[in-house]
Amino acid sequence: MRCMEMCGNEMRSFLTREEKIDLLKEYKENLEKETKGVAERIKELEKNN
Repeated sequence: MRCMEMCGNEMRSFLTREEKIDLLKEYKENLEKETKGVAERIKELEKNN
């Protein structure tokens, strides 16, 4: 995790443990959505060939 993280509209040098956990959970959700999108795109491409 970067030393400087964006929290709302402010930059802070250090985050609480809870903030780090929340950011990581959000990041994980975004990765899972991206993975799903990639899988759907692969299926589309395979279907059209």
